[in-house]
Amino acid sequence: MRYIQLKIVLCFLIIAFSPTVLIAQVVRNIDVNGSVRSAKGEPVMGATLVSKKGNISTTTDFAGKFTINVPINSNLLINATGFVSKSVVVTPKSNEIEILLDKDQSVQVAFRKVQEKDLLGDVSYVNIPEILKNNYTTYSLDGLQTFVGGFNGNIWGAGGYLVLVDGIPRDATSILPVEIEQVSFLKGVAAVALYGSRAAKGVVYITSKKGVIQKQQIAVRFDAGINLAKSFPKYLGSAEYMSYYNQARSNDGLSPLYSQETIYNYASGSNPYRFPNVDYYSSDYLKDFAKRYDANVEIKGGNKIARYYTVVNFSNTGDLLNFGEAKKNNTNRFNIRGNVDLAINDFISCTIGTNAIYYNGRGVNTNYWNSAANTRPNRFSPLLPTDMIEESDQGSQGIIKDSNYLIDGKYLLGGTQLDLNNSFAAIYAGGYNTYTNRQFQFNTGVNANLNSLLDGLSFKSKFAVDYETSYSQSYNNNYAVYEAAWNNYAGNDQITSLTKYGDDSKSGIQNISNSAYKQTIAFSGQFDYEKKIEGGHNFSAMLIANGFQQALSQVYHKVSNANLGLNLSYNFAGKYYAEFNEAVVHSAKFAKGKRLATSPTLSLGWRLSQENFLKDWSSLDNLKLTVSAGILNTDLDVSNYYLYQSIYTQTDGAWFSWRDGSLNRSTDSRRGENLDLSYATRNEVNVGLEASFLKKLITFNGTFFANKIKGNPIQASVLYPNYFSTGFPNTSFIPYVNYNNDDRIGFDFNVRFNKRVGQVDLSLGVTGNYYDSKASKRAEQFENDYQNRQGKPIDALWGLKSEGFFMNDSDIVGHASQTFGTVKPGDIKYHDQNGDGVINSQDEVYLGKAGWSGSPFTGGINFTAKWKTLTFFALATTQIGAYGMKNNSYFWIDGEDKYSVMVRNSWTVENQATATYPRLTTNTSDNNYRSSDFWIYSTNRIDLANVQISYDFPKKLIQNSFLSELGVYVNGSNLLTISPERETMELNIGGSPQTRFFNLGLKALF
Repeated sequence: MRYIQLKIVLCFLIIAFSPTVLIAQVVRNIDVNGSVRSAKGEPVMGATLVSKKGNISTTTDFAGKFTINVPINSNLLINATGFVSKSVVVTPKSNEIEILLDKDQSVQVAFRKVQEKDLLGDVSYVNIPEILKNNYTTYSLDGLQTFVGGFNGNIWGAGGYLVLVDGIPRDATSILPVEIEQVSFLKGVAAVALYGSRAAKGVVYITSKKGVIQKQQIAVRFDAGINLAKSFPKYLGSAEYMSYYNQARSNDGLSPLYSQETIYNYASGSNPYRFPNVDYYSSDYLKDFAKRYDANVEIKGGNKIARYYTVVNFSNTGDLLNFGEAKKNNTNRFNIRGNVDLAINDFISCTIGTNAIYYNGRGVNTNYWNSAANTRPNRFSPLLPTDMIEESDQGSQGIIKDSNYLIDGKYLLGGTQLDLNNSFAAIYAGGYNTYTNRQFQFNTGVNANLNSLLDGLSFKSKFAVDYETSYSQSYNNNYAVYEAAWNNYAGNDQITSLTKYGDDSKSGIQNISNSAYKQTIAFSGQFDYEKKIEGGHNFSAMLIANGFQQALSQVYHKVSNANLGLNLSYNFAGKYYAEFNEAVVHSAKFAKGKRLATSPTLSLGWRLSQENFLKDWSSLDNLKLTVSAGILNTDLDVSNYYLYQSIYTQTDGAWFSWRDGSLNRSTDSRRGENLDLSYATRNEVNVGLEASFLKKLITFNGTFFANKIKGNPIQASVLYPNYFSTGFPNTSFIPYVNYNNDDRIGFDFNVRFNKRVGQVDLSLGVTGNYYDSKASKRAEQFENDYQNRQGKPIDALWGLKSEGFFMNDSDIVGHASQTFGTVKPGDIKYHDQNGDGVINSQDEVYLGKAGWSGSPFTGGINFTAKWKTLTFFALATTQIGAYGMKNNSYFWIDGEDKYSVMVRNSWTVENQATATYPRLTTNTSDNNYRSSDFWIYSTNRIDLANVQISYDFPKKLIQNSFLSELGVYVNGSNLLTISPERETMELNIGGSPQTRFFNLGLKALF
């Protein structure tokens, strides 16, 4: 009975309280319907949602939208590849929520990635996929100076920067833009210190694309374009050349070489075979344009366990030459790259990356462009027509039958005894060559989460092996050339006889030459520690071992870089930052005891926009000030190993012996010993400013930098007594010492404007970099102060100051004596700087900054206008403040040189008041052709580097097809140069011409 009563009581209690229990359950849980979108409103696919309350957590994968039943007041953490994680607290009103994720703009810096907002200056970056949407390019670093400040073929004017591809030292040409995710420019000493000695002039870090968690995606791109020559050198034709050559002989007191009748015959063009007037740049030998094709396919996708990215590229580039074997000139490049990221388990992951490049080029066995710049137009006829040979000339008819090289069935190869191996004959009959280059790159890494040992601790490692081999194969045929004797007794020109020079033969032997080999081995291992403490305190640390070694064929010593690194970082709530780096570098270039050195740096940051005195300024989005300083030890400018040792060498042709009789060898000293020779140091202080206004309508970042390279090694005689070196015999006991100092100071900036006007999105970016350099310490002993290199720019141009031309003999007699050879009226007159009555090297002065290391100011502009699916993009660059010297064969002409159009206003007695070019001479002209302000020119220029119009087909048109995206574009590169010296700067003398490039492209996404 009691049992029954107890059962009834329990049932009553259950019934009584069950509504309450059910109500509690409803109140405790809630169904949440949500969507996750990017800041641009696009659905985010492949995200992970973690719901957590107390010690209970649940993980759910979803695509774009989700429905989940979770406890009220639980925390939802949304993670998606490429986006910043976001946390949302579920409230009783959270039935429908929309979560907007900001793009995860992480930037690769030394051995880690950091968020853009946490960069401490000295670092710039470019996301290449965003650029490629509007700017097709084929070189990994092309045009990037218009997107970041401080880079223009060098970093802050230093040159010799280190290129890393996925952390491995590789050539920038080994990766194409379509394969790149991001390019980071590590400029300041604090940014590069962890990479050690070889990073002392900056680092360009190229990150290849990786797989993402998503369904498989295939992107295809195809491009077809043409290269058109911008400009060809302009040379005189045969008749005009002869006239000016006669003028040169007249200047030398000689009789004319060419009669007026001869000049007339060459000018008339009646028989170009007898009176040749060869224009190497005419359409007879060159195409109107050279074609270029390239295509690539990208495949990416993956899940939580494995992510993959693969790209296959092929390109073919033609040549402008259009005759003989040169018609087949071309280059082909094929490569395949693959990157795989694997999650082996919850705490171990690994990465694997491979890249194979196959490069083949076909060319001819001569340098046509060099011949074009040096062979006079009247030297010979490249071809001799067989139908102009007298039928009765049996000897010549026999030559025709026996020749192995009858061009087009009707021409023999022309030449003379002095032109046996001319470029025309070589291209028609000399065979051809192929260049082969093979590269294989492999890198792998293992990452371990060590939270079980210490919360926030992890380990990363990377190992890479790269191989590169190249060689040339050629078939070198022997060929004969023929010189014709002419007559016209029948009333028309005929070839009386042929003189043969050389032999026709094809050996069929394949020659192998120019073989080269390079191997790179690289390794890094690091422990990372990150800790976040409530209240906004964020700590991180890295302990790094890093090194690489490159072996080059025919080079005994390998190129090495090895260092240990320590990084300690702290920031408080993204408001105050501090970072310390310490690198211990090693170099085998120095004696024992001098091979290790430490490189400390310190960076501080302050986000002023979060301070109370600026927090309420509505127009200011962000304002951050950074300061960094440090010392980096480097052996980059130590030219060789063992410079600290004394060296003796055995020479031939000596002038003394140690025994009776004749001994033609001696042992000479070349340098003395200095066991204290050590690293040069880069000492630097930088100040950076980052700002954003009006909801990112305007963004700005810039850096002021000042650095000194101290202790560059030199071997300077002025630092030692004169008996330390002798000229007879040639001996030196002078050691290498750390002495020269170089200073650089300047700033860079990047300003961007973004604005939507109606339905048009406008974006304008302006970048710039200015620097000034100074040779602050030099070992020199000049007689005159104005000769001192110390205190002048590092890239200074030195030369004489000109005062016009000598007008007559009395002008020469009344002027200081010039010591550069015989001086005549029409030669350049130089200023006597020291007033000693003699013009020599002591009269050379500073003329300006040279352009070979970059102009003092370089800048760029990029502009984008997008209306619906139509986009216009333009990119321009500028450089200001440097000078060049007109010192190649196009400008410096004497003796038997080919004459360019520069000689047309050369000095004569008749035009001496208006002449712009020195007198011509058939002798050497050492007086005129030397560095002076007469030949200097400004390299200031503005270049319209690229213009592209892109059209993306509306998705409505392709929504029922297998395509996700489809677009076409047309673009042009190297379109326009604006400069007073445009013609000079567009000339390539002795090489293939500069070109404009026009391209039509198609891209599709599946």
